[in-house]
Amino acid sequence: MKDFYKIIAKNNGKVTIQDLSGYKMIGKGADGSIFQLTPETCVKVYVNEDNQKKELNALQIGQSSSVIPRLYEYGSNYIVMEFVNGGNLKAYLKKEKQLPESIVKKILFMLDELKKIGFARLDTEVRHIFFNEREEIKVIDHKRALYTVRSVPTKMFTGLKKLGYLEEFLAHVKRINPSLYEEWKNLKIE
Repeated sequence: MKDFYKIIAKNNGKVTIQDLSGYKMIGKGADGSIFQLTPETCVKVYVNEDNQKKELNALQIGQSSSVIPRLYEYGSNYIVMEFVNGGNLKAYLKKEKQLPESIVKKILFMLDELKKIGFARLDTEVRHIFFNEREEIKVIDHKRALYTVRSVPTKMFTGLKKLGYLEEFLAHVKRINPSLYEEWKNLKIE
């Protein structure tokens, strides 16, 4: 982590992907790249500083919830946050070949938490839902959380359907929360 602080100081508070070549890249997307700094922390370096501001705002608002990664520090084009040591829901389903009710309960808890926080977007992709080594649920990638209104987790449903688990998920929801099941059962998912 000391090396990371030297990079920030050298670059007047900014970070480039090239500066982080000595760190393990753990993710890359349209918004930026994520590098593991320590066993507990990672840094996301953004292509667009406006996207950094949007995600930072959501992370700051979400710090009261256990489903949002801890925020440690930030600069104009980066955010240092909790490294979730575990796998995502997509990888879990491919490996385990089942969707236990205990996992569905955690997903429903996560959706309730996003609503309590005040996020407008109560949706996420299955690849953004993580379980750490203690099987605690965390959700990442919050740039649209406050700016896109989506009260039904359609992206998650679409991902579950592609993986062949939407019907099983909804069957669990029917047992756990019948009223929520009634709200979701007739949605058209592609």
